[in-house]
Amino acid sequence: MEFQHSSPAPTAGTPTAVLTATALVKRYGPTTALDGASLRVHRGEAVAVMGASGSGKTTLLHCMAAVIGPDSGSVQLTVDGHATEIAGLDEEARSQLRRTRFGFVFQNGMLLPELTALENVALPLMVNGHPRHAAESAAAPWLAALGLAGMEQRRIGQLSGGQAQRVAIARAQVTAAPVVFADEPTGALDSATSDDVMNALLYATKGQGRSLVVVTHDPRVAQRCDRVLHMSDGRIVREEEPVR
Repeated sequence: MEFQHSSPAPTAGTPTAVLTATALVKRYGPTTALDGASLRVHRGEAVAVMGASGSGKTTLLHCMAAVIGPDSGSVQLTVDGHATEIAGLDEEARSQLRRTRFGFVFQNGMLLPELTALENVALPLMVNGHPRHAAESAAAPWLAALGLAGMEQRRIGQLSGGQAQRVAIARAQVTAAPVVFADEPTGALDSATSDDVMNALLYATKGQGRSLVVVTHDPRVAQRCDRVLHMSDGRIVREEEPVR
């Protein structure tokens, strides 16, 4: 199914952002997951990170997204000229950053099955202190923009895999986070649905001036991004621009 949004995307005044990781090292016991990885992601850019299992790509995403802290190195987020060093933050500060500056899309959505589609999208705003009515009023236009108008009250089990991933994409956008991280967002989908979800993801991120970092095994997904980084043994060993 080809993705077609049914209404313009909400305009949330996305702030400019640049995310820079420098010489990241992360070890788990005797295993070195990251061995000096560095990269820079600009505003409105989609970057794919590829590599074999165990190459360090998910660890790199988690360090850049303030999910974990590196053992050494720097992760700096610059939003509208204000720089924050992520690597040195404590867990409370990292949690606040994840809630306000970053959006997340996972392979299996990580949606709450007991909530409706609308409630799932509104949830990040409510966690940040917005009243329920205001949060749901902000969430509904994102569902409509991603082709889910009329499905607001469906629970996740009543949606197809592609529809559920679009709910996850809407949830990642509703706070106007300038950077979105996607970890194998199409990994559980067939090729046609994968194309549909990638269209939605790129529309909701690059199309709105947001930055996207996507970890993927799928060359077809990587081909849709502006740059592709290849990882091996915790290092970025090659960078390329897809040929279209």
